[in-house]
Amino acid sequence: MAEQKATNVHWHEGDITREHRAKILGHKGATLWFTGLSGSGKSTVAVELEGILNEMGVLAYRLDGDNVRMGINKNLGFSAEDRTENIRRIGEVAKLFVDAGVIALSSFISPYAADRDQVRALHQAAGMDFIEVYVDCSLAAAESRDPKGLYKKARAGEIKNFTGIDDPYEAPAKPEIHLHSDQQTLAEEVEHILTVLRERGIITA
Repeated sequence: MAEQKATNVHWHEGDITREHRAKILGHKGATLWFTGLSGSGKSTVAVELEGILNEMGVLAYRLDGDNVRMGINKNLGFSAEDRTENIRRIGEVAKLFVDAGVIALSSFISPYAADRDQVRALHQAAGMDFIEVYVDCSLAAAESRDPKGLYKKARAGEIKNFTGIDDPYEAPAKPEIHLHSDQQTLAEEVEHILTVLRERGIITA
């Protein structure tokens, strides 16, 4: 857990609660944390899900790994320490979205279990839904897709600390949702997620 450096700061509670915002929107906020290898299909399923939720009148927002690294986390690299800080920051951002009543679709490789567990604990301490979505895909299948040409560069030694090649990936032990993107269709993956959201009472549509 990150150290609190600022002193003499106090949480200022407002009059509008999470429940008020959920009533306005007609659904609860939640974080869906998509984790998996590069090329596993995390962003693909998140984009499709965001579109379908939008059509259903459900407010969702994607927090994509590359996009975030071009903004709030542009000063972070891919060392173990920077990866941990990357996930810590986005966990806090996702929590803000949930408090606003939005379904946050966070797509990050997030290779270390301890980092994902920290984000889970952050949400649970606030009474928020955190749903870990493991987008499972074999390294061979992910590497054969290689949509950004990153595996090829990593194999050639042009990229260091690349997950699955010279950096480890710690698969979730008990994810709430376990997808197999090299075996399921995109429609099947999305329907699985929607079913879980309905079962948890996050959406009713």
